[in-house]
Amino acid sequence: MISEECEGFLAELKEHIGTAQVRAAVSVNRELVQLYWQIGRGILERQEQLGWGAAVIDRLSADLRQAFPEMKGFSPRNLKYMRAFAAAWPDEPIVQEALAQIPWYHHVVLLTRLQRPDERLWYVQQTAANGWSSNVLVHQIETGLIRRLGAGQSNFERTLPAPQSDLAEQLLKDPYNFDFLTLGDAAHERELHRGLLAHLREFLIELGVGFAFVGSQYPLTVGNSDFYVDLLFYHLRLRCFVVVELKVGDFQPEYTGKLNFYLSAVDDLVRHPDDQPSIGILLRKTPDRLVVEYALRDVSKPIGVATYQLVGALPEDLEGRLPTVEELEAELAGAHVE
Repeated sequence: MISEECEGFLAELKEHIGTAQVRAAVSVNRELVQLYWQIGRGILERQEQLGWGAAVIDRLSADLRQAFPEMKGFSPRNLKYMRAFAAAWPDEPIVQEALAQIPWYHHVVLLTRLQRPDERLWYVQQTAANGWSSNVLVHQIETGLIRRLGAGQSNFERTLPAPQSDLAEQLLKDPYNFDFLTLGDAAHERELHRGLLAHLREFLIELGVGFAFVGSQYPLTVGNSDFYVDLLFYHLRLRCFVVVELKVGDFQPEYTGKLNFYLSAVDDLVRHPDDQPSIGILLRKTPDRLVVEYALRDVSKPIGVATYQLVGALPEDLEGRLPTVEELEAELAGAHVE
């Protein structure tokens, strides 16, 4: 009985795959993700209705690879991912509208590293918006981006008009993860500054989409004095300059006064008339949220304050249980579609 049902199911799969191949030239990834969901749903339904065991997946894998030798991704392990994918997302519309926007391998990462559907969907949306590679997605999950994004302290709501204030709030993280730096906790500001410049690509990824690097120790001449901004960026979505100041010691209230001064100077000396008001971000090592709250209360320029960490670590209960990128790539054996 199982054999006859398996033959019929195999015929259905061949029809789905053949149809998907024809349309693949138009939208390879979208068709592939939807095809994998259909395969996974079919396996789930038949296992529930007919009591198929796990062994049927090996049979399907062998038959599909024989029928479509030019296609990769029909290994038993990947068929199990398809089944898990369909189980995680039982509603087809969300697959078509949201999930098909990112590559299949990214979905495997989400299935193996996250349990909650709302968190998976959030990372799907962020991946689609930011164009993350699979490695970047893994990094963002491991560093808990969903909990860090928008978690910094700021006066943006009071000093910026909507919707710019909302956008600025969402670009601020707390903490920023600088685990790509080989620095100890006793690093000085100069070493931190030098390390971020040496790893500018990783730094820009951590800052988030939209940041364009303008300069380091950017000079500002005010009256007869010269001043130097630690790092100056331009944000393409906010259409404004972003001044970043780095501090390795405890937060001091006077830091916001100095950053407020820098923002006034950048607005007068650098900003184009069509640009939005400049924004300041102060990154410090140690948190003191009450002092920061008082320090920002009467500052006139938009400033955000957040912490940074130099060494990232997975929660203890997850260490040793999560597969690496290399392990997943080996399992998929070419199933990832660019």
